[in-house]
Amino acid sequence: MKKKFLTNIKALLLVIVAALTLEVTALVQYYYSQKGIREEASMRAESQLESTRNKIMDVINQAEAAVRNSVWVAQWCLDYPDSLKRVCQRMVEDNPVVAGSTVALVPGYLKDRPLFAPYVYRDATGSLQLLSLATPEYDYPAQEWFTKPVELGEGCWSEPYVDEGGGEMLMTTFSMPIRDRDGVTAAVLTADLSLDWLTELVGNVRVYPEAFSMMLSRTGRIMVCPVETLVMRKTASEVIAGMDDGEALADLTGALLSGTSGSMSMDYKGATSYVYFAPVERTGWSMSIVIPENEIYGGLKRMGTLVLLLQLIGLAMIVLMLRSFIKGQLRYRALEQRRERIEGELHIANSIQMSMVPLVFPPFPDRHDLDMAATIVPAKEVGGDLYDFFIRGEKLFFCVGDVSGKGVPASLVMAVTRTSFRNMSAHEDSPGRIVTAMNNSLSAMNESSMFVTFFCGVLDLTNGQFRYCNAGHNPPMILTDAISPLPVVPNLPLGIMQGMAYEEQQTVVRYDDALFLYTDGLTEAENAQHEQFGEARMEAALHGRKSAHDHLENIKQQVADFVGDAPQSDDLTILFIHYLPAARRLTLRNDISEIPRLSAFVEATAQAFKLDETLVPGLNLALEEAVANVMQYAYPKGTAGTVDIAAGVSGDALTFTVTDAGQPFDPTTRAEVDINAGVEERPIGGLGIHLVRQIMDSVSYERVGEKNVLTLGKRLRRDVFVKH
Repeated sequence: MKKKFLTNIKALLLVIVAALTLEVTALVQYYYSQKGIREEASMRAESQLESTRNKIMDVINQAEAAVRNSVWVAQWCLDYPDSLKRVCQRMVEDNPVVAGSTVALVPGYLKDRPLFAPYVYRDATGSLQLLSLATPEYDYPAQEWFTKPVELGEGCWSEPYVDEGGGEMLMTTFSMPIRDRDGVTAAVLTADLSLDWLTELVGNVRVYPEAFSMMLSRTGRIMVCPVETLVMRKTASEVIAGMDDGEALADLTGALLSGTSGSMSMDYKGATSYVYFAPVERTGWSMSIVIPENEIYGGLKRMGTLVLLLQLIGLAMIVLMLRSFIKGQLRYRALEQRRERIEGELHIANSIQMSMVPLVFPPFPDRHDLDMAATIVPAKEVGGDLYDFFIRGEKLFFCVGDVSGKGVPASLVMAVTRTSFRNMSAHEDSPGRIVTAMNNSLSAMNESSMFVTFFCGVLDLTNGQFRYCNAGHNPPMILTDAISPLPVVPNLPLGIMQGMAYEEQQTVVRYDDALFLYTDGLTEAENAQHEQFGEARMEAALHGRKSAHDHLENIKQQVADFVGDAPQSDDLTILFIHYLPAARRLTLRNDISEIPRLSAFVEATAQAFKLDETLVPGLNLALEEAVANVMQYAYPKGTAGTVDIAAGVSGDALTFTVTDAGQPFDPTTRAEVDINAGVEERPIGGLGIHLVRQIMDSVSYERVGEKNVLTLGKRLRRDVFVKH
């Protein structure tokens, strides 16, 4: 007994020593792993900051060079003031980064022109527009971009601002004083930069998924941050003052405004974050990347927990083996561990396979012209179905495929096919050529004789042009006011024969149309009686107007109800694409000669929204009368201006919104015209708005800021839409 006791003591000590050794080893590994991960995070953050700063400075340098290179031309033109607008025009024409430019004279420099500031800017269509900043509403001599270079006597950048009297955008301005032959400061030459590119550039700087970036101006005003309501509305100090943890952020704000590069850690809301920051030379801006500590070490901590758990399991197994395991139990445990390992590997393979397809919906939350949903339900742990999509150059590239066979071999071919699609479509717009190249690639390495049925589509989101190529796949359903299969040339599946030429087809997808792509696991789903779900049930399930997500859930539920408890016989994949292009727009000068352009705009709007052509003449007449009224009365005679028209359909209503920046003018206040009265008895005017009221169902006006907004509404019955 004593000998057995000593043996047990030795065995226990052996277990304790092994446990301590494992723990020390794990702690050492954890320490060095943590150190390496932190260093990697710092390198990535600093690299991102440097890269972003270089991109910003490239634009800054271009704008400054454009101004400096034009100063001598502006000096020469001081004797010919009317030629100064040409200096501004050349500045904008020759420099794509410049959104607008002005040569603003010092008040009183010219006796006959107390204020003179021609401004040239590039509008949303890319056309150059000219206006004058010398207006009572826009006091340009009081603007920072004017006063600061005059005061300093050298070029400088302004604080970011919204230029409501000039470019009508969030911008910053580089200004340089211009001196005449006598050395007197006569004017200021500027180059305006729109900050939309800066918001997108800095906002997309992400080292980790939960990390975020910020940018402050030299006065501490927030230029870029994840909370859009704070941008250009608050300073960092104002935000900090209203927060419980404001003291933790004060040091960070001071570091950012100091104009230095560096990093620091801070405790905020009970958690530690690391901040990396760097200045943007000459502008006074400072940008930073904030990375939560959990984002850096989260994976390591999870791994540490897993390692600890595995160690404890291992120790328990050792104790059990020392006490009671017999040979048969060891054999059984070995078999069990093998089974668990295979299941774990299959689970990991499934996770890897699912990570290769888009799983987050809506996939493009900033876009409103697409409503999409998709799913893959493999029949086994891994499957051979695939779908993919992405947007490049305002074109939606998408595909659906089905690999012959199931299980791991099919999943490997699926992964190769998806990678091939991404590689080919990254630089090619033709679905026919994409599919042809994929077929040649897959056929060259197809030793297992597996093939892939495949459908590839490219939808131009700007005009609805839809090109596609089908390689032996089920024809997608196109949902307009009717539901029908998309006409397809079948072609051969991928991977069968090299050198095949795949025929490409095209059609037009209009507003509110949808595409429903699927694999045969949907139509061939079987119930316990071996009946298939079939195309008729699928088409019936697609009826009714629903969101993409609701369509997807509806058809999945109907398939599940039909199949019941029967095992799934094949992989099931669905991709639903609903096309909802944004509102159409037109900008006119306040010149009656621009009115003929409205007719083409109304016709294009009717075609885009699939309206009955009989509505076009009345809509055209009402819009012409409304726009002509604005051109005639909103702007003072001889004043240049623009009229913006936007058209959109929401539910059962068509809306035209007419916007101008003229003086307040409400045409709806005109009294109703007595059309039965004689010509001598009727007052002059009023017939135009009378016609608009007769044609449209609603007419409303409001003054929004410095703009007149006239809204014309027309209720639409479902039968006014063109059938397709």
